[in-house]
Amino acid sequence: MTTDLSQTATDLFERMRATNPLVQCITNYVAMNYAANVLLAAGASPAMVHTPEESGEFSSIASALTVNIGTLSPNWVDGMIAAAKSANDAGKPWVLDPVAHFATGYRRETVANLLKLRPTVIRGNASEIIALGGGQSAGQGVDSGDPVEQAEDAARTLAAAQNAIVAVTGEVDYVTNGTRSVRIAGGSDLMPKITAMGCALTTLVGAYVAIAPDQAFEATVAALTNFAVTGEIAAKTAQGPASFMTAFVDGLHNLDAGTFNTTARIEVL
Repeated sequence: MTTDLSQTATDLFERMRATNPLVQCITNYVAMNYAANVLLAAGASPAMVHTPEESGEFSSIASALTVNIGTLSPNWVDGMIAAAKSANDAGKPWVLDPVAHFATGYRRETVANLLKLRPTVIRGNASEIIALGGGQSAGQGVDSGDPVEQAEDAARTLAAAQNAIVAVTGEVDYVTNGTRSVRIAGGSDLMPKITAMGCALTTLVGAYVAIAPDQAFEATVAALTNFAVTGEIAAKTAQGPASFMTAFVDGLHNLDAGTFNTTARIEVL
């Protein structure tokens, strides 16, 4: 544990809960329900607003925006672009989750256009980040085929090029802004067996950067630590993926600052 950063993450955990930030979540059909419940349990307020007729207007109201490209259609892409532009105009932070962006030409084009709008944070698995950094990944669809440590160089390069925070999540998470980097341990091997877990994490990153946009690196670390700590605790009582889902959502709701701080495993590199 690194005391200073762990304490900062704990402070942000308490602040996020006290603030109850409104997070606009443009996410995929598979993830909507679970992501919304995760945000509610963690202490934030989700709004699943995606259509272009209102997404731009709403992102100027929300405290932060998260964009997940899991299930794309032209209407949804228009909503994503409108929301990201509006968030930028309003000075609101936004988070990009480039789900399987390398799988099809449509996904590659969509992510390229979203990257031009300069997300505050990019969160993905190792294969997604390696591919975004210009490397050759072993990903298959939405599943990562690469370990996190193999994505660290690509993450630093991408962070510097985009002037963004890049979070690579997996067995041990990695967060960088191109110069500062940390690893976060914890979680459970049951987490990859539950669909939408990573998508839900993206929305939680949005909640944290919403309350500390001037500390986007620390806020991202705090969000990932919240997940890692809760996952580690939930695994102690879970009998399998289904019971883990329940234990995890309950764990987010019941987590206190003392447990957050003492269980956090943050390594500054």
